[in-house]
Amino acid sequence: MERNTKKILIIGGGYGGLKVALGLQRKLKIKADITLISKHDYHYQTTLLHKVAIGTLAARKARIYYRKILDSQKVKFIKDKIIQLCPKENKVIGNGGEYFYDYLVIGLGFKSDSFGIKGVEEYTYKLSSLNRALKLSKNIENKFKDFIHTKNSKDLQVIVCGSGFTGIEFAAELATQLDELCLICGIDRKIPKITCIGRSPHILPVFNSKLVSIAEEKLKKLGVEIVNSGNIKEIQKNKVLVEKEGKIIEIEGNTIIWSAGVKGSDIVEKSEIPNKKGRIKVNSQLQCEEFSNIYVVGDCAIAANKDAIHAPTAQLSAQMGDYLAELLCGKLENRDFTKPFKFNHRGTVCSIGHTDGVGIVYHKNVKGELAAFMKNTIENKWLFSIGGLEMVFKKGQFRYRTSN
Repeated sequence: MERNTKKILIIGGGYGGLKVALGLQRKLKIKADITLISKHDYHYQTTLLHKVAIGTLAARKARIYYRKILDSQKVKFIKDKIIQLCPKENKVIGNGGEYFYDYLVIGLGFKSDSFGIKGVEEYTYKLSSLNRALKLSKNIENKFKDFIHTKNSKDLQVIVCGSGFTGIEFAAELATQLDELCLICGIDRKIPKITCIGRSPHILPVFNSKLVSIAEEKLKKLGVEIVNSGNIKEIQKNKVLVEKEGKIIEIEGNTIIWSAGVKGSDIVEKSEIPNKKGRIKVNSQLQCEEFSNIYVVGDCAIAANKDAIHAPTAQLSAQMGDYLAELLCGKLENRDFTKPFKFNHRGTVCSIGHTDGVGIVYHKNVKGELAAFMKNTIENKWLFSIGGLEMVFKKGQFRYRTSN
């Protein structure tokens, strides 16, 4: 490696980090020492974890191995878990050793936020990683399979805490599979029950009232019970205590999913970089204000546009990654790069099962099969951006094809 070769270190291989690596791989015209570090040797779409958790998307399809899409001549991949950031020494520490850099890109993703509510850590499942989704999938499968022996109706009662995208998509996906699960396991369809608890007055707070009404109607038709304006006070074993209209109500179920909110990375939170719940405030070029050679993408970044702070989404992370790849190419090639990051919000779709959904695409409301088609298109567009048509055909979401 030449003496003046700059070291670019990308930690985290989610939507943002992977896009930075692939952008540099494709566009950088000079030699650089580029390394991507991730604790897994595969990338997965967090927006599809609800499908993995229900078993409608197989783990083998969900995994996209970094070494299959990265050119090892241009971007080195290291499987390691980062445990400490040392910004004053221009290094990070992982279980496998120390890694030095000239430029650091932090894309360490998110962690479920318990908001200090008692029992969340002990008694709930989270949809925060592929492994956690698989663990939940196994639990649901076993509960239904073993019901013939246990005869415990609470084993088939699922409580979803959180009525944002993750919670609603999970509840809907499970609800659409109940007929088949009950048929396979010889269970009376009236026994399983799904309850979704949200703190807001209505589900999916990012949508307008018209879309919310459509979504709530669809969920109710699927048999999902919705508890809005419910303030969760405590999670107990097989039970959630909710304050509603000044009264404490108990909702029972032996599978409890926590999807009430996320925060940034624990590693960032414990570091000397100023942050808020593991998220770092960045300037208009996604640069950490205290350490100018550190850039942040995805859930670890607090990216503001005037007075609006963007909610962390896959779409935002991917655009941040594309932008940073362009910026770093400019820096390394000694080109002036003054363009600020600007988020182009193309729309948001919430799936309600594989063939239904609601959303906003280019400022227009969409629903039903069109929404489901748009959701699949969004997922497939991401796959195309990282692996071309071959990746879409292998891993893509299609209307009339199962995901297994």
